[in-house]
Amino acid sequence: MNWAAKNAPLMTRWSAEVGPDQPWPEYPRPQLTRPEWMNLNGLWEYSISPREQLIETDFSGEILVPYPLESALSGVGRMLEPEERLWYRRRFRLPPAWRGRRVLLHFGAVDWEATVLLNGREIGCHTGGYLPFSFEISDDLREGENELLVAVWDPTDDHWQARGKQVRKPGGIWYTRVSGIWQTVWLEPVPETYISGLKIVPDLDAASVRVEVTLDGKGADATPLRVTVADAGRLAAQAAAPDARSALEISLPDPQPWSPESPHLYELTVVAGEDRVGSYFGLRKFGLVPDAQGRPRLSLNDRPYFQFGPLDQGYWPDGLYTPPSMAAVRWELETIKRLGCNMLRKHVKVEPARYYYECDRLGLIVWQDMPNGGRAQNELEAFLSVALRFSRDDRRLLGRFGRGDPASQQDFLGELREMVDALEHFACIAVWVPFNEGWGQFRARAAADWLREYDPARLVDHASGWYDRGGGDLNSLHIYVKRLPSRLKDRRRAVALTEYGGYNTKVPGHLWDAGAEFGYVKFDGRDSLTDGYIRLLSEQLTPWIDNGLSAAIYTQTTDVEIEVNGYLTYDRAVEKMDFERVRTAHAELLRRADPDPPA
Repeated sequence: MNWAAKNAPLMTRWSAEVGPDQPWPEYPRPQLTRPEWMNLNGLWEYSISPREQLIETDFSGEILVPYPLESALSGVGRMLEPEERLWYRRRFRLPPAWRGRRVLLHFGAVDWEATVLLNGREIGCHTGGYLPFSFEISDDLREGENELLVAVWDPTDDHWQARGKQVRKPGGIWYTRVSGIWQTVWLEPVPETYISGLKIVPDLDAASVRVEVTLDGKGADATPLRVTVADAGRLAAQAAAPDARSALEISLPDPQPWSPESPHLYELTVVAGEDRVGSYFGLRKFGLVPDAQGRPRLSLNDRPYFQFGPLDQGYWPDGLYTPPSMAAVRWELETIKRLGCNMLRKHVKVEPARYYYECDRLGLIVWQDMPNGGRAQNELEAFLSVALRFSRDDRRLLGRFGRGDPASQQDFLGELREMVDALEHFACIAVWVPFNEGWGQFRARAAADWLREYDPARLVDHASGWYDRGGGDLNSLHIYVKRLPSRLKDRRRAVALTEYGGYNTKVPGHLWDAGAEFGYVKFDGRDSLTDGYIRLLSEQLTPWIDNGLSAAIYTQTTDVEIEVNGYLTYDRAVEKMDFERVRTAHAELLRRADPDPPA
């Protein structure tokens, strides 16, 4: 093996621990677990051909999966152009104990269009760069060695698909593109009739949980179910049903709610015939409640709850979309908690499932963006939107938003639904954010209405930042450079400051590009940045909280490429502010917002 990580402008300390011996070894689907599985991460062969080439046999390079092609940790570090196709090849043998069982092939995420072939036959194609997909491959498996091929086409910003901050020419708030496999690839054996899905709906008011089980295979309609709920390893409740056609309603004695202060999780086991899976859930309730002046406030478990934390882009200098390891993910989330934050906004990216499990476990609320596609607004429109509250009607002339093609609209709505289906299990997710700053926005109010009906357990920020259409649960504001206002102008929806700050300073030796810099308000060093940040909280943010503000989301967790406005440098090596002072200021702000916090 000749694999070695490429040199990036910056690397994190976790990159030194990454090697070809199966990176990301953790079971990738914590919301539905089985003990037997095979991780296909590691060194794969790869090749790049013209897009029109529909088969590839000349595999001359090695790439480390699950790191994307463009990343240093992939060992390649090469950009994929829209006229090219990326090919992967991996050979594997199944364990003898799997013989005679059905086998599923899972992909955590592949950006963007993935065609999968097994032993020379196409078994399926998937489009969408952020969400998991699977194929049953039992009939195409061979005794002995099997050959798996994955062909990827990714036009990035040469097309209308959901792509987040990825562009072919990075700069400012736009970052390096990502192509190909960027989450875990894995196999698992299942019996003839198996559990293909769980929908777990906690109900705090009723002190219960509803479990819906989806079965696949012969005899699925007549397979009995048994569900067991445990609390800290002790049996709490159980239920049974003769089949999966009806949901199981399970009462929970002495219910323990989930919150950032007490992230209580229940364990759950489901048995269906010969299949047995593990899962978990948190008992919590997100909503709106009026304060003493009748203003709507965000609530958690039926009491007002101020939500405060960073905008989080989810980029890493060495792995780009893929963190170097779960250890790196845990460290970053624990750092956000250590700063005294109770939430984060996951900005135009969907993370691997284990990321949200860690937020559930640690107690971090997540506002989840749908990755944007279509067309971003130009610089003049952006200036007018920020400075003058310029707006547009998003119900007509959709070509201005890059949504003139009906296929683009249908793709967005379909992927939005897939995102909710993939993530609705996680207790931490409080708010869905379908559109951000007008990027590819269309009929946002209709999207909000659909989301609220499809997932009534969460709130909707339908148009974060600019083109507010009066829908959803939040009046969502982005304010940079200007002073924050102190008066609220919406008495129907909760008011949230969903991006602000962006205070920046450069830390020599920890820069992606020493000659470039992007931020909103510049400071000279750590002390002045800390002073300015604390003044922003005490002189501008706190008075607005007193007047009814429900949430504040600071830009941002880390520097990202030439953006230098993070709490941390991009390599996560330097705390750019005095964290002790910042943590104290955050605690005071939250005390002011909520003088009687939950236990």
